[in-house]
Amino acid sequence: MSHRNARLTVHGRRILVERVLAGRPVAHVAAEMGISRPTAHKWVRRWRAEGDAGLADRSSRPRTIPHRTAADVEEGVCDLRRTRKLGPARIGPILGLPSSTVHRILTRHRLNRLAWIDRPTGQVIRRHERERPGEPVHIDVKKLGRIPNGGGHKTLGRQAGRATRSAMGFDHVHSAIDDHSRLAYSEIHPDEKVATCAGFLTRAAAFFHSHGIPRIERVLTDNAWPYRKGLAWKAVLAELRATGKLTRAYRPQTNGKVERFNRTLLDAWAYLRPYTSNNERTAALTDFLHTYNHHRCHTALDGHPPISRVNNAAGQYT
Repeated sequence: MSHRNARLTVHGRRILVERVLAGRPVAHVAAEMGISRPTAHKWVRRWRAEGDAGLADRSSRPRTIPHRTAADVEEGVCDLRRTRKLGPARIGPILGLPSSTVHRILTRHRLNRLAWIDRPTGQVIRRHERERPGEPVHIDVKKLGRIPNGGGHKTLGRQAGRATRSAMGFDHVHSAIDDHSRLAYSEIHPDEKVATCAGFLTRAAAFFHSHGIPRIERVLTDNAWPYRKGLAWKAVLAELRATGKLTRAYRPQTNGKVERFNRTLLDAWAYLRPYTSNNERTAALTDFLHTYNHHRCHTALDGHPPISRVNNAAGQYT
């Protein structure tokens, strides 16, 4: 890619060479194209030595970096980052390096953000994304305490709210998110029994189909009993011609996309404002899902909403 101030693209350099080969003076051609004579001579010289390949952009990185930090020192920086999760300001004094140098080393090895590192193992998290919608769909359940009529502690204060929350029970928010498009679907139920999970999967598949995802190929879930042993769950998978896959035990990162969606669900819906009743919070879920799917900018999608990645965004066909 040309730098932002480059006067000539590869096509322009080719035109320059053609005009010079036609017998015109290099100085005249350079003036016409708004470049200096040395630059014009450079491209003509490269073309004569390498042909069309010589007109392509080259990296400006130097061939050698004599003052670059030694490899064993860089490994020491990376090791402290992985094992002790230290930042540049703490790693620098340990190894006798400026914190700015430590930061550059961490950036070079993609360790400059702790969010990119798996906390238990210290390994760099490899982000993956499936090439087509429906391969797979991630499913999870998030439990939320119900809100008593009149509001809980966020509305009434901690002392008053504590007296009203007893025996309210929990809502179970079942969520499904497509790996490729991040299109999401959620429902609120009183439990996470086999029949509830199976019914949710059926309706989630219908939702994805109506938005241009023809079929679900795989369903990724945790190791909860309904997903491992539930006959109704397996019957729905068979009906959808989908494969059920379980995450590794004690590894929620495997189902990370829906786990991250759960966090967004809490921040942008469940805990967005103090609700005065459970029904009020439940009613707000529909608006949140519409905003998330159609309007909310998603960083993993270059700032576009999930609906931009499905084939039937406007519902023109099925």
